[in-house]
Amino acid sequence: MMSKFQSDNLTGSARFSKKVILALATWFGIGLIPGAPGTYGTLAAVPVVWFIATLGKGYGILFLLGLVPVAVWCAHCAQDILGREDPGEIVIDEVAGFSLTVLCLPPSWLVFGVGVILFRIFDILKPYPIKRVERLGGGLGIVADDLLAGCYAHVCLRLILLSVRG
Repeated sequence: MMSKFQSDNLTGSARFSKKVILALATWFGIGLIPGAPGTYGTLAAVPVVWFIATLGKGYGILFLLGLVPVAVWCAHCAQDILGREDPGEIVIDEVAGFSLTVLCLPPSWLVFGVGVILFRIFDILKPYPIKRVERLGGGLGIVADDLLAGCYAHVCLRLILLSVRG
């Protein structure tokens, strides 16, 4: 008996949908670059997030609200397609986490540069409870830990900006 997943491989539309899912999950192939895909994914998010930030805070919020469910879904499907838990090639979660890091902050080289560094630190070190959230599994676990790292980075970034201005 053939599983639904195996039978999907037999149709052209299923192949196309898998390509779209993998394109989004890898942030258009950035996650396929060997070495440090999470860092590359974060850096690849910068121009998109910067552009959206220049449009205004409301657009940043709408972008993040739209991105998160898409990221959870894509990450879950891509994990199934790739046949591994939380594959490094999936970097759409870094895009969501970095978007949250700089959400509603003025776009500047200082904000985005420090934001990238802080987000990567929290995403790599995974202080409590980030590691625990990652255990949720599936697309939710893949994305939720990066969103929490983005929250930590956002708070630290705001504190840094307050101390610089104040």
